[in-house]
Amino acid sequence: MWPNMFITMEISNDFRQLGLSEKALHAIKQKGFEQPTPIQKITIPVLLNETCDVIAQAQTGTGKTAAFGLPIIDMLDGQPKGIKALVLVPTRELALQVCDEMLSLAEKRVVIAAVYGGQSISEQQRRIKKGVDIVVGTPGRILDLINRGDLDFSNLQMFVLDEADEMLNMGFIEDIEAIMKHTPSQKRVLLFSATMPDRIVKLAKNYMKEPKKLEVDKAKLTTGLTDQIYFEVREADKFDALTRIIDIEPEFYGLVFCRTRNDVDVVTSKLVERGYAAEGLHGEISQAQREKTLGKFRKKIINILIATDVAARGIDIVDLTHVINYSLPQDPESYIHRIGRTGRAGKQGTAITFVSPEEYRKLNYFQKATKVNIRKELLPAAEDIVAVKREKIKEELHEIIRQGSYSEYLGMAEDLMEINSPEVALAAMLRLAFKSQLDVANYPEIRSFRVDTKGTTRLFIGLGKKDGMTPKKISEFIRKEVKIPDNKIDDILVRDDFSFITVPFTDAEKILKAFSNRTADGKPLVTKAKPKK
Repeated sequence: MWPNMFITMEISNDFRQLGLSEKALHAIKQKGFEQPTPIQKITIPVLLNETCDVIAQAQTGTGKTAAFGLPIIDMLDGQPKGIKALVLVPTRELALQVCDEMLSLAEKRVVIAAVYGGQSISEQQRRIKKGVDIVVGTPGRILDLINRGDLDFSNLQMFVLDEADEMLNMGFIEDIEAIMKHTPSQKRVLLFSATMPDRIVKLAKNYMKEPKKLEVDKAKLTTGLTDQIYFEVREADKFDALTRIIDIEPEFYGLVFCRTRNDVDVVTSKLVERGYAAEGLHGEISQAQREKTLGKFRKKIINILIATDVAARGIDIVDLTHVINYSLPQDPESYIHRIGRTGRAGKQGTAITFVSPEEYRKLNYFQKATKVNIRKELLPAAEDIVAVKREKIKEELHEIIRQGSYSEYLGMAEDLMEINSPEVALAAMLRLAFKSQLDVANYPEIRSFRVDTKGTTRLFIGLGKKDGMTPKKISEFIRKEVKIPDNKIDDILVRDDFSFITVPFTDAEKILKAFSNRTADGKPLVTKAKPKK
C-alpha cells in the first residue's frame, strides 16, 4: 500500500541523538522528560532529516504531540512570521491540549494559537491578525475562519492531521478535504492515527505524496510499565468485581471503559449511590459538562471516570493507576489504545479486563493479535479488602496523631474514658466511624467460572508476599528455572506465605522435576496443590 510500511529504529534513548536543537533539548529538560517514547524515536529523525510525508500510527498518550511538535518548532524557529504549520484536531479539548503542549515546548520561539468552536470568533480573529506561526484548530472553526478570509495558508509548510481516525468517526472527512483545497500543493502532510480504516487510507492516497509509514510494534506498545491482567467474571457480577478492585487499591485513580452510553450511566449511578467519587462521559454529555468533569478528574476531586471509547478520545492524563475494561472493546487496536493510558511518565500502571464466558474467545484473539500475554488472576477476597482498609485507617490515625490535629476532641475522649477503658472506648469509636467500611458482608459472593482448564495442574509454591513475591515475580521465578512460555503460567494467586499457579500437565512435570531438590522451611518448595474438599 505504502512504501516502508513498517519501520523500526534502534537508537539511543537520549533525546540528543534524535537531532534536535539545543533550544529543544532545554525545553525537554524543563518539562522533565528523560527518555523519548517509541513514536518519538522513529518520528523525530524522519521529520528533521527527510522531506517526505509521514503517516504515524500512534495512540493518545504515546507522546505524539512532542513527536511532531519538537521538529516543527525547530524547523520554523527564525523564519519570517506567517502561518507555516496547521495542526488539525477533532475536539476543542484536544486543540487546547495540543496548543498548550506545543507552547511549553516552544519556549516563545514561535507563536502558536488555538482556534475552536465555543469561544468568541472575534477574539480568535484578533489573535491571528497579530501574527502566528502555528495554528491548532478544529475543522469547523478552521473552515469558518478560512471563509471569513482570516486564515492565509499560502505559505503553509506543514499540515498535521492529529487523531485522524477520530475525525473520521465524527464526520469531519469532508471538512478536512475542503481545508486541504485551501493549502498549497508543496507542503508536508503528517497524519497521526490510532487505527487505519479504509477512509483514512483513501485520504492518504489522495492528498499525500508517497508517505512513509511509521509504526511502533504493537507488542511494545502494550508492555513496558503496564501490568496486564484479566479476571473471569460473569456479566451480572462485573459491578461487584469493579468495587473490589477499587477498594483493594488505597490510591485508586482510574478510567473505566464501558461499551455503551447506557452502561456508562448505569455504572456511574451505582458507584455514586455507594459513595464513590465517580462521574461518566459519553457522546450525549454536553461539551461544558465534559470539560467540568475532566477538570474535576484532573484535580482528583473525583478519582473514577467511566467512559465510552469515543468519549475518552483526547483525554491525556499521565498518572492513572488503573485502566479497567469493564467490557472488551471491539478490536485489538482499541484495546491497545485503552491500556496505553496507564503506565506513563515512568509510573507503573495496571490494565484490568473483566472477561465473561461469552467474551473469552475474543480475549484469546486479542492476545494473539497484540502478541502479549494477559495474565489471569483471582479477584481479591472480601477479607483481603477489609484488611487493606484497616491498614489505611491505622495510617490515617497515625498521621492525625503526628500532626497533633486532634485537640478539639480531647475533652470528649476524657469523658468516654471515665466510664470505659481506653481500648473499649477506641474500639467503640472505630465501630461507629468505620463499621460500614469494614464489614465483609458489603462484598457479595462472586460466583467463579472456569474456562479451558482441561489438561492443567494446580501447583503450590512455598513463597508468598512475605518473600517479596507478586504474580509477575512468581511467573519470572518459575521461568528462570524452566523454559516455558509466560502464557502457560495462569491463574496466579499470591498469599502471605505461599502461592498457587496453574500450568498444563506437561509443563507441571517439568516444573516439579526442576524444583525437586529445592525446599522452603524444610518442605518441598513446589508441589502439586491439594484438591479442594
